[in-house]
Amino acid sequence: MIVTDRPEPWHLRTRRFLRATDQRGELVRGARFLRRLVPGDDPLAPSTSRSSDRLARLLAEAGADRPSATRELGLAAVQAWKALRRTGTQPRAANGVTVLFTDLVGFSTWALHAGDDRVLELLRAVSDVTESIVTGHRGSIVKGLGDGVMAVFADPGEAVKAAYETCSAVSVIKAEGYLPHLRAGLHRGNPQRVGDDYLGVDVNIAARIMAAADGDEVLASGSVVEELDADTVTVRPRRNFRAKGTPKDLRVYRVVPRYS
Repeated sequence: MIVTDRPEPWHLRTRRFLRATDQRGELVRGARFLRRLVPGDDPLAPSTSRSSDRLARLLAEAGADRPSATRELGLAAVQAWKALRRTGTQPRAANGVTVLFTDLVGFSTWALHAGDDRVLELLRAVSDVTESIVTGHRGSIVKGLGDGVMAVFADPGEAVKAAYETCSAVSVIKAEGYLPHLRAGLHRGNPQRVGDDYLGVDVNIAARIMAAADGDEVLASGSVVEELDADTVTVRPRRNFRAKGTPKDLRVYRVVPRYS
């Protein structure tokens, strides 16, 4: 008697093929890159209980133990939808805006071992402090970036104060096993406004300046410093500044506001 293996049902073969395709490294990387290009907040940033936020969390938790191009594209769709629904009073770019980027130093390393509850608790505290200070200085948060934000200001002096005060406020937030230190970068220019987002070289320059800052440090380009009242801020040149994707003649300074 000869026993032969029955062929696997077609629907199981199809499901296995689709799952393997969805987890292909190049497709996942491409989907993640696409999500970074979509205007709007990172859908996984701490936020409210809105339906879009709950949907983003469900997408992130679905099969979180394996990479998925479909999940990344789903998060991109949520991010785009949230961006379309946002309202705000961002300044127009006609006369130039000051772009601010912030970022928590060493956050990713700590977050790998801290657990979701502690991570989200810290990010919510940082988000609340940042939003309060930015709006208090007549700025507008364009989008959250997980452990930082992008914001814009019409007044560069207010932007410097907001950046400095946010760094100071975050440094006293308590987090088990981690000392939060925010860094900030500022650049003034005329980025292209797309809906409630801003795109272009000036935005990239601000992000690069932020990445070069140390914890609790605010760095600003010459285009910001030139617009400041010399009596209201202490300015020190940042020597040997180099960052990929920025002009070779870009001048960067460490700035600290003076308070009467």
